[in-house]
Amino acid sequence: MIVAVAVCSIVVFCFKGALFDVILAPQHADFITYRLLQRVAECFTGAEESSAMFPMGVRLINTGLAQQFLLHVKTSAYVGFMLASPYIIYLLFRFVSPALYHSERRYAVQLVSMGYIMFLSGILLSYFLIFPLTFRFLGTYQVSDVVENTVTIESYIDTLLMISLSMGLVFEIPVVCWIMGRMGLINDCMMRHYRRHVIVALLVIGAIITPTSDVFTLMLVSMPMWLLYEFSILIVARVRGN
Repeated sequence: MIVAVAVCSIVVFCFKGALFDVILAPQHADFITYRLLQRVAECFTGAEESSAMFPMGVRLINTGLAQQFLLHVKTSAYVGFMLASPYIIYLLFRFVSPALYHSERRYAVQLVSMGYIMFLSGILLSYFLIFPLTFRFLGTYQVSDVVENTVTIESYIDTLLMISLSMGLVFEIPVVCWIMGRMGLINDCMMRHYRRHVIVALLVIGAIITPTSDVFTLMLVSMPMWLLYEFSILIVARVRGN
């Protein structure tokens, strides 16, 4: 497993241009999310007003001598692990599969596949929606016109990686609830009864995993978690019905 991650990380490291074209894409004003939102805004406000809502890209700076190299290594390791994760999952499944019955293997394949798909879905949602909106809001927010916004590359990449990883894990909520529902630990009635408590807990979790302290990012992170919880109630209800 370590060899697989190392090989993938080295390969990613060698493709520095392509890697950071993707990583830095949300920094540019022509990123697909901004263009789509601008087209929507044009339908309601007009071209000039919508252009003012989506200003030019935020300027990134580097403040350390070796910082860009270290960020390159860290980002390559993160992406390399993501690329190697299907193979890692396959090795783990091959290790435990001899101890499983045929029906358990079938459920295990479904569980692993669904979990991986949900994890990737969380990362994609973070990359195309949550992080761009967070970066655009915080990167262009000014208390005064005399204060210029410049964001360090370290802050940019750390925020992107943290939000992406957090949302990937958050999207495992339906999978965890499905497992607990099949084990009889929870049911849909219980989940509906404690909905208010869970919403408060989700807000606390969102505040913990959010790298920034603003309410805007907190709501962007907490809203998907709440929707996933509501979706999990439907899944548990179906498991209970079966």
